[in-house]
Amino acid sequence: MWSREDRRTLLLLLPLLLLAVAAFVLLEPRASKSSQAARHAPSGAAAPAAELFEFDPNTVDYRQLRRLGFSKQDAAGVLRYRAAGKIFRIPEDFAACYQVSDSMYDRLEPYIRIGAEYRYKPRYDTLRRSSRRTFERRKRDTVPLVPFRIDTMTARFLRAIGFTKRQAEAIADYNTLIGGFRDEEELRGYAIIGDSAGRRLAAFAIFPERRRPLHDPVELNTADSATLRTVSGIGEKTVVTILDYRRRLGGFHRAEQLAEVPGVMERNYERIIKQISVDSCRISKIDINFAPPNMLAEHPYIPPRMLRKILKRRQLKGGWSTLQEMIDENILSPEEAERLRPYLRFRVHDTANDD
Repeated sequence: MWSREDRRTLLLLLPLLLLAVAAFVLLEPRASKSSQAARHAPSGAAAPAAELFEFDPNTVDYRQLRRLGFSKQDAAGVLRYRAAGKIFRIPEDFAACYQVSDSMYDRLEPYIRIGAEYRYKPRYDTLRRSSRRTFERRKRDTVPLVPFRIDTMTARFLRAIGFTKRQAEAIADYNTLIGGFRDEEELRGYAIIGDSAGRRLAAFAIFPERRRPLHDPVELNTADSATLRTVSGIGEKTVVTILDYRRRLGGFHRAEQLAEVPGVMERNYERIIKQISVDSCRISKIDINFAPPNMLAEHPYIPPRMLRKILKRRQLKGGWSTLQEMIDENILSPEEAERLRPYLRFRVHDTANDD
């Protein structure tokens, strides 16, 4: 049985309980929506309010990055990227930063001001640092490439196929200055273009024909770097590799050996071969019985396995008088002997016997 005192207490508490239930019913949906939004919000979401102002990415601090609209994680990431030694010398360098999205960069680009101490002054060489990523990123929204003459590239054309305004102007100016890129190697070797964009352009580019007259070929064993550079299809880097391979080889015996040189691409080989000649009398031969090990090791046709056999057998026997002896003793296979034949000389007891 409820006493009078119990009934009075219940009557006093009942309104309070009703108010609590009403408050719970009214506030619960709002709290549920807030918690649901918090669960679905990305961890690296940008700050809700963004403020635009001029800034230098080399000196901007954490609070300023947050004001610009970066999330906490992205602002810290930019500072770590900079702390690792990165210097932003042009605005496009900031676009290469992982934390800077395409939309973020497009919004901030007009406000980027590179300080004089960080800005690159002499030329546009450092554009290559960001050109690959920028080019690939913009390429998705650009016009498709069709065959075109390389010496007619304009800044407007380059902008349409994915380069930034500054990159396009620099490439067009350089192209006009030199009268057009001569070959793919020169195109890819230009700092602003780089390998990735250079390969894409070269697939559609029509290079000007600068072939040497067939009656005036370049002799491969005596040509210097400047002469080799006049051959259409041989770029600056390929000249260096040809001269180094010629030195190690002792000279070219046949023009077809040029295909063995690293950097001579198959598509350029057919052009090059029509512009060169080879004088095999210019070859420097190796005295197989007396040549020092380091000289033998440098030759492209003497791999380490063969070199060990030659040195070991030469120490025991003293040398050979003919190439056939080396084949019979399993020092060389017939195929290896044929490749080496023009480059070996056999001298026994100071008597020269050329094979």
